[in-house]
Amino acid sequence: MPKVQAGEVQLGWREWGQGDVTVVFIHGNLASKDWIELAAPMFPSGLRVIAIDWRGCGDSARPKPATNYANYSMQQHAQDMLVALDALGIRYCHLATHSTGGIIAARMLLMQPRRFGRVFALDPVTPLGMAFNADQIGLFRAMMASKELTRSVMATAASSLFVPESLAPNMVPRFREGLGEIQALFDRIIEQTFVVSEGIWIGTPVNLTHERESGELERRMPEIRHPHLVLWGERDGWIAPADLRAMAEAMPDCRLVIVPGIGHSMNLESPALYAGYFGAWFGGLAASQSTAPG
Repeated sequence: MPKVQAGEVQLGWREWGQGDVTVVFIHGNLASKDWIELAAPMFPSGLRVIAIDWRGCGDSARPKPATNYANYSMQQHAQDMLVALDALGIRYCHLATHSTGGIIAARMLLMQPRRFGRVFALDPVTPLGMAFNADQIGLFRAMMASKELTRSVMATAASSLFVPESLAPNMVPRFREGLGEIQALFDRIIEQTFVVSEGIWIGTPVNLTHERESGELERRMPEIRHPHLVLWGERDGWIAPADLRAMAEAMPDCRLVIVPGIGHSMNLESPALYAGYFGAWFGGLAASQSTAPG
């Protein structure tokens, strides 16, 4: 896979399509650019879609974490992405995000607002951040040592792929029948997850808690004027709908849509449905069309 230099790190990236309208995908925690690979062939023509791995994830470099994980903060990830866009020659684009990619995108939008147009946010961590206690961070540490535990926890991020009763505590998650390539991608994702940096495993919940406690981005939500389409799967047990409603109320141009029967990861659980929403939001835009705040 190709890599792009972003400051002191190299970031892995992938590209689909050759259109004049560019959309950059920012993935979630413990994830990678590959989470949209099944949906990408169904995106509309006219779109160039680029996905970039965070530092510590996928094909990107894994710097040693600082003691306080400051080099894996949401601000650092946002800065990495902006420098990567510079290196790739992308002066203006739209954003698609998933989960923690949402709060990284919020920082990008505030840092360089005129660089971006529309935002398509799937089950995003909002600018409010998230709070993790010591027990929850301890669970992430335990996942680092157990592929079985990692698979069980990650299954809850794609709950519609599994037989519901198999997601109960102390059960082994069992796929529904007939998933084919989706099941194969999920299994590959688990392998990727198990080798991310400690700066991701522990640094992400630590830094999301800092974001929640500081309230900085929460106060700045009215400044984010970019048109947002926010999707929340009604079976998502990770993102609090109250946070999404607060985001939709505070941001000037933000629409929240609740999708039945889907969990936290529509891009993996139902790639065709994800591509449909993606295409409805980005398809048909003129290359010169700028919907960024003036």
